[in-house]
Amino acid sequence: MVKHIVIYTLKEGVNKPEAVELIRSVLEPLVGKIPGLLKMEIRPCYQGGMDYCLYSEFDCKESLANYAEHPAHLAAKEHFWTMLDRRVCADYEV
Repeated sequence: MVKHIVIYTLKEGVNKPEAVELIRSVLEPLVGKIPGLLKMEIRPCYQGGMDYCLYSEFDCKESLANYAEHPAHLAAKEHFWTMLDRRVCADYEV
């Protein structure tokens, strides 16, 4: 299993609660639609200077790589990618 964690900041002027809810609403439903994506959670951060965290689990490294280019993921990103400022990512196997 691979755990994929990404922490983001949003651009200045973005309504952060609305943006996080939008991102959650388009990404979390991808579970069951993208092979190997087992779990997805998007939640606002309350400390550390970042705006929200994406936590997901995949059955293997290949599934994570396929997720990045999957048409459903790319379509979901179209809703919010222009709002993103910075990201920090970590992936690890368990």
